[in-house]
Amino acid sequence: MRETIQPQFVERYGPWALIAGASEGLGEAYAHALARRGLNVILIARREQPLRTTASAISERHGVEVHTLALDLADPELLERVRAGVGPREVGLLIYNAAYSRIGGFFEQTLEDKLRMLDVNCRGPIVLCHELGAAMRARGRGGIVLMSSMAGMQGTPRLAVYAASKSFDLILAESLWGELKGAGVDVLACVAGATRTPGFEAAASTAQGPVMDPAQVVEEALAGLSWRPSTPSMIPGIANKLASLLLARLPRRRRVLIMKAALGDSAS
Repeated sequence: MRETIQPQFVERYGPWALIAGASEGLGEAYAHALARRGLNVILIARREQPLRTTASAISERHGVEVHTLALDLADPELLERVRAGVGPREVGLLIYNAAYSRIGGFFEQTLEDKLRMLDVNCRGPIVLCHELGAAMRARGRGGIVLMSSMAGMQGTPRLAVYAASKSFDLILAESLWGELKGAGVDVLACVAGATRTPGFEAAASTAQGPVMDPAQVVEEALAGLSWRPSTPSMIPGIANKLASLLLARLPRRRRVLIMKAALGDSAS
């Protein structure tokens, strides 16, 4: 049963939203939030069974159409597979939530893992923004949300490639915001801090500081996307905003060392 359909939201960003990285955590929260507003959703994730479980719950609870694409966002044929999977559906909102990360020293991680982070975290957003964003611009309406991270606001030891990829997503979104401003397409980088997702909980012993609930992050991001006047990026959570302001006052060297200590390495 639909709960809080928002006709203006549907008109602006519907009829379909595509969520990359949608089977759990933030992606699942985005799927529920958008379906609750009345959008049909296309859910992309690598693992088929969790994806189907999430799709079933959304369809039953919100009464919208749900389409699933079980695919690896690092697939070299990502564009072709997305085109075939989306078909004639009109996608008015893209949420790129998918991310691949590994915590550990740069030289302790395999080259394969590092290149996979680039494929999922950087190449994937480029492919989907190129494919879906062009159609949005032609229609004169739509929205794009790229999930970034506070780890990408400065160098983050033990998360070097992931942090660099999230910085890439932030700059990509801000650049697209500038290009599409006035074209009817809203773009936002959501720079999230620690969020209570399965991935975070698996590595919780390495992180410190406030932790947000996925639903809270999603609601703040969607509000930021459609806020007028719009902004190219936002940080959800008061504690995260304050932490960002405080860090920005420090020399960059100090910021990097603070992030190093936050990930469990206090060596200077």
